[in-house]
Amino acid sequence: MSMDNSRYEQPSMSEWSGRVDSDDDYDAFRWHQWVTPLDLLNGLGEIPGLLRFAFLGFCCDEGIRRNQGRTGASKGPMVIRQAMSNLPCRFAKEVRLYDAGDITCKDGNLEESQAALAQAVNKLLSYGCFPIILGGGHEVALGHYKGHDLYYRARKIQPAIGIINFDAHFDLRPLPLRGSSGTMFRQIAEHTKANNERFRYMVLGIQESTNTIDLFKRADAMGVSYLLEKDMVHLRDYHVFEKLDEFMKQTDHVYVTVCADVFSAAFAPGVSSTQAVGMNPEQMLNYLKHIISSGKVVGFDIAEVSPRFDNDNVTASLAKILIFATVNKIASLQGLMRY
Repeated sequence: MSMDNSRYEQPSMSEWSGRVDSDDDYDAFRWHQWVTPLDLLNGLGEIPGLLRFAFLGFCCDEGIRRNQGRTGASKGPMVIRQAMSNLPCRFAKEVRLYDAGDITCKDGNLEESQAALAQAVNKLLSYGCFPIILGGGHEVALGHYKGHDLYYRARKIQPAIGIINFDAHFDLRPLPLRGSSGTMFRQIAEHTKANNERFRYMVLGIQESTNTIDLFKRADAMGVSYLLEKDMVHLRDYHVFEKLDEFMKQTDHVYVTVCADVFSAAFAPGVSSTQAVGMNPEQMLNYLKHIISSGKVVGFDIAEVSPRFDNDNVTASLAKILIFATVNKIASLQGLMRY
């Protein structure tokens, strides 16, 4: 199956601009000086870089709209790119950054856009790129996961892919008619069941005030691992690390997804569903780095950054820091950090 080119927008690079301290001293470079376009419509063959990261936008609000949330996250990829532009290049030159463009959803056909995202992720993996997907609504998770699934199936591999989700919500709602930003992980569970695989899913930051009793019962019945946000406030980091390690022992690969509404509105006001009380970024960064230290992480995305509700780009800046930490930690594991 080929990618739906009508839903793909090639990288324009117009969002990558910022301060220039030097044109030739790499020590003074920022990301906007290092990122290069990666057009998925062209046959690329081998691309440069010992370690390759590819940014792909998922410009979609349809899942949020269907879930009766506040739309606006379709503009998230644009502002996250702008926020990342001035990040410093702390990694070696063997690390390459690519902008792979955007998957769009302009006609309300969420399912086709998720399928196009899966094909784009599959293609990025075939180029040896680590995909970093910029949402968009959290329905991005279905397409991102299926992209990894496609990649391994094409190679006759059946790995145990675990999902670690930082989120205030389980997103396991019923599917009476069609999917939304509240159903993706249930859809993934159905997909794994249809393929005689085990559903491996862990959520950190769950709020009791935003999930029904039915959703808690459903999570328990499906074998979902989860930690409540209120409990994580009191747990020491090593207790959370133990829970993460226990989960990751069951996996060959880990896909990490972040819904920006896992954070308190003090840190992330620009989201579809704000949380008065939520995780704090420093705490979450410790967990993210621990997960990456396992060496099993194969993909990362951040969802529901909504510029129309943001305050001075605070939420976009938080997304930037999470991506910065992800890139640097993976580079560090491969001995490719310079300072």
